[in-house]
Amino acid sequence: MKKIAFLSITLSLGLAALAQQTNEFKFRFNHVSLSVKNADNSVIFYNSVLQLTEITNRTKKEGIRWMSLGEDKELHLISTVPEPVYTNKAIHFALTSSNFDAFIQRLAAKGIHYSDWAGTVDKVTLRADGIRQVYLQDPDGYWIEVNSADVK
Repeated sequence: MKKIAFLSITLSLGLAALAQQTNEFKFRFNHVSLSVKNADNSVIFYNSVLQLTEITNRTKKEGIRWMSLGEDKELHLISTVPEPVYTNKAIHFALTSSNFDAFIQRLAAKGIHYSDWAGTVDKVTLRADGIRQVYLQDPDGYWIEVNSADVK
């Protein structure tokens, strides 16, 4: 009887530990990938407008380029998928700028239009929490939000 009780307790504890292990996922953001028509044009845009730096494409596959988003986060630009992609403004990624005003001036100097959430050209959205944000599109029509949230 003692052996059965011991086995039962051991099995229960083992199953509980296994359940805890399989239910605990520790995620952290790694990268975002975009399907693009021309990877070279996209790299030029992300470098010249957002000042992202190209990094090594560790897949070594043609038609794929990687950009650094900082803090070990990446943007993968993939031109190997022929199907068109359709997006709207709700499908976007957001970047926080340490100098939001300088970024807006950069866009103006390059003749790049941005909009507020409602779509008013060259207007900044002021959220209820005081964060300023603008939206712009890359060469493939992907929406990018740039905001003034605190950079940590």
